[in-house]
Amino acid sequence: MFKRKKLSGAVVAAIASMSCASVALAQDATLEEVTVTGIRASMERAMDIKRDSSGVVDAISAEDIGKFPDTNLAESLQRITGVSIDRVNGEGSQVTIRGFGADMNMVTLNGRTMPGGSAFGGGSGAGTTRGGQSRAFDFANLASESVRGVEVYKTGKADIASGGMGGTININTARPLEDPGFKLSLGAKAVSDTTNLNGDDYTPEVSGIFSWTDDSERWGVSLSGSVQERDSGSAGATVNDWNIGRWGQDNLYSFTDDAQITNAPEQGQLYVRPNDIRYTWSDRERERTNAQATFQFRPTDNITGTLDYTYAENRLTEFRSEQTLWMANGSSVAEVEFDDNTVATPLFVRETNLTDKDMGFEQQWREQEDTLNSIGFNLDWEVNDAFSLALDVHDSSMESLPVGPGNSGSIDISLGAPVVAGQSWNFGGDVPGANFDLDDSGKANGGNTPGQLDAGDFGSQVARVWYASQKSDISQFKLDGSYEFDNGRFDFGIEDRSTEFLSRQSNRQWTLGDWGINDAGAAGLADLLAPFSLSSQFDDLGFAGDATNLGFRTSDPMGLCNWAVENYPRDGDAACSYTDNWNSNNKVEEDVQGVYFQVAVDSTLGDFPVSYLTGIRYESTTSTSTSEVLKPAHLLWQDNNDFSRTDTDEKVSLTVENDYDHLLPSFDFSIDLREDLKGRFSYSKTIARAGLGSLAAVPSGWATNGSTLNGANPAADETNPLLIPFESDNLDLSMEWYYGDSSYVSLGFYEKRVDNFIGNEKEDRTFFDMRDVTAGPRAEAAISALEADGVPIDDTTLFSAMVVKQYQGQPGVTFPSECGDLTSSLAGLANPDCGAKIGSLEDADGNALDLSPNSDDPLMVFETTFPTNQKSASIHGFEFAVQHFFGDSGFGVQANYTTVRGDVGYDVNADPSEIQFALPGLSDTANVVGIYDNFGIQARLAYNWRDDYLMSITQGATDARFVEAHSQWDLNVSYEVNDNLDVFFEGINLTEEDVRHYSRNTRQLWFAEELGARYQIGARYAF
Repeated sequence: MFKRKKLSGAVVAAIASMSCASVALAQDATLEEVTVTGIRASMERAMDIKRDSSGVVDAISAEDIGKFPDTNLAESLQRITGVSIDRVNGEGSQVTIRGFGADMNMVTLNGRTMPGGSAFGGGSGAGTTRGGQSRAFDFANLASESVRGVEVYKTGKADIASGGMGGTININTARPLEDPGFKLSLGAKAVSDTTNLNGDDYTPEVSGIFSWTDDSERWGVSLSGSVQERDSGSAGATVNDWNIGRWGQDNLYSFTDDAQITNAPEQGQLYVRPNDIRYTWSDRERERTNAQATFQFRPTDNITGTLDYTYAENRLTEFRSEQTLWMANGSSVAEVEFDDNTVATPLFVRETNLTDKDMGFEQQWREQEDTLNSIGFNLDWEVNDAFSLALDVHDSSMESLPVGPGNSGSIDISLGAPVVAGQSWNFGGDVPGANFDLDDSGKANGGNTPGQLDAGDFGSQVARVWYASQKSDISQFKLDGSYEFDNGRFDFGIEDRSTEFLSRQSNRQWTLGDWGINDAGAAGLADLLAPFSLSSQFDDLGFAGDATNLGFRTSDPMGLCNWAVENYPRDGDAACSYTDNWNSNNKVEEDVQGVYFQVAVDSTLGDFPVSYLTGIRYESTTSTSTSEVLKPAHLLWQDNNDFSRTDTDEKVSLTVENDYDHLLPSFDFSIDLREDLKGRFSYSKTIARAGLGSLAAVPSGWATNGSTLNGANPAADETNPLLIPFESDNLDLSMEWYYGDSSYVSLGFYEKRVDNFIGNEKEDRTFFDMRDVTAGPRAEAAISALEADGVPIDDTTLFSAMVVKQYQGQPGVTFPSECGDLTSSLAGLANPDCGAKIGSLEDADGNALDLSPNSDDPLMVFETTFPTNQKSASIHGFEFAVQHFFGDSGFGVQANYTTVRGDVGYDVNADPSEIQFALPGLSDTANVVGIYDNFGIQARLAYNWRDDYLMSITQGATDARFVEAHSQWDLNVSYEVNDNLDVFFEGINLTEEDVRHYSRNTRQLWFAEELGARYQIGARYAF
């Protein structure tokens, strides 16, 4: 199923050739001994960086060449005070600093701004997908073998480019003239992921780093490369949406006449209804290939030139399946029990009297490739003993492109089994339990074995081929100068940075058996499906109550897509490939010119040595947002709560320009109260530019889920390319006690006062003359007819009545016998069997009986969410850290705790119409690391904890998405066999902690996924 790329094979070959090259080089150069410095020495170097820096800086240093503390850089960064991470598939991905998410932090490589962006999953929105339009750098793309160290700047400085309001993370890679002589390190690992089900039980990781300088240390070259493969799996659950309203005012549940309601909410109390429960399981493969080449030349003692190239490729493949029980909600809810939360949430829901109601089984195949290319040149010139200049230019790009069949990002084939006569949900546990009553005597016609769910009961619904890409390119020119005088220095510089972001999304969609599954038992489909035990996929997350045990999955996802094309060609529109009819096509260009000055002075204050660093940075930014989109025609009504967007052939294009400038002062003060006791005060102003998704120039996301006459609320999203950046005034105050060569304690307070806070507003708007088929004269006439015939009015009966009124008597249209005689009365629509079948009805030519608006229908009014600059906010907290080694015993401990508080919290009990402003990502974090480094044995046992935090304020109808508190234990043990050879063992997430997201309370599940332990064993040889 998975294929290794030729490029990774080339990198492996290059790594192998390094060991051969070492023999030849040894004949021409004297080998220098490479000393394994160990954990303690690396922590001492990081401590020295913290102690000697101006402002608040934390660092991580490699233990030796090719030996960074963690395979994943983000996993190392999370152990720094104030830094927390988001994980994807159990791996560190993006970094939050002091509560500010990845979009608000700057990542640089050797001081150069790096592009970000990831669009995995084609933008489909299912599971852990990303639709692009992000500034965030994904640390999962970079291997750590060539990294020499990482610095986290939590306070702003004039000589650091703007964009990191939370902080700036600088990744330093190895350079040959900084560590002269001959160096060669080769490493290999075998990786075992306990979540893997169908991939390889053991996958390889190989790496190598080579560095050489001539005897005169005038020139040198370094090469590094790594190839890492990982096969894994997952089991989880999601809820598509939670509808929210007030009891007695908003009828979220469509009850039967004798419905049983337990612990009903109070009149006017907020309550919710889930759309569904979806069980998910995936097979995943990640192949990461990194390479770096650096050439340095020092023609004279005072001039050094550096040319370097960095390549990183991360290829992700996922085969994902869903099994869905969705709520029919058409006079069918027979029982509901609510909990005691302020926003009442169902503990149990049961539906009855369903006919040919389907259970969904969507099959998804995803492939995406993220590629970083960065080439740069640096020239350092020490003009004289006091004056130096540095020129740096680079061009860096990040491309996240779909690489599936036909350049697809995700191929989704929706299948279903119309066998549900009744269903229930239990929301009492970590994962809701869902069960159903089987009746396959209708559309399924008994399947292969009547009375039993089997592959013969299945039919098809729709096929979708998603595409999402992001391309980010940065060209940067910097000229820096420094003049040293007796007790200080004067720094200055200019910068020109041009950034272009291009993001595109499309969706090819064609109808198969339609949502009502008109092809149950379709020829050839059963051969592509296989049963399995659904409940056995969950080892840790427990179902609440009873849950269906039987699941189905295709054995050949691409074969399934080919089946869909062959059986439903749809006049050539069907294809297992992407379409370039873009749903969104957005380009954002930003040109930044900057100049800075700063002065550093060492002095005394009374008897105390002090240091001052004060500076100012001026930046001018011009931005241009250009968007192009197919003009939507209307939302096509396909069934009770099913709608699809229909586009015209007309493309709408819009360009908006914006400009702004900023003056960014900074001041750092430190005082040595004793030789081992340092106090600090820092002030700075920093900015973070708006997220790319907010800067597009056209609206999007038009959707609804029922008739507006029945209370449905169409929604849309609009952007704002005139947004200006966040501005933060930052204060830091800290004390640091360095009471030993490897030991210290620090306590700090920080505050960030943020202006231009970007919040969302909601406003009713209309777009492009789109009309509302659910609310016009035809809908009103249908409601009158239903009332006259005594038929309960809901989305199912209203849709059915309008279909009858529009299509009755037309050639090739025959209504189901369950509906009775509809020529003189609509009374038959009260039969749930009738409505269920009308929803999937086709004429004799196979055309669905859908409903389109006409000129008599009113304009569709969308509750439109859009971002604005309008609030101020304050974030503050404390950071405590301790590092201690117990003499020469080899034992040590490192611990820290960070608090994050603010006045921008989210009120989970507020009415959904209330506009709220909240900053996602705020949470306390803690780390404890036990260390041993002696007698050739190095060991780290690390515990990391992050408290609950708000992830999004624009998630579904309830708006809120929180992430539950997560903790994790990791272990790393290595043994120095001799001066050259190390063997090691690594265990990640030893206790197999899971991840879970929820809405306004923990019962309102958004997403849950089981995570397992990952074990690595390997060896590293240094020549």
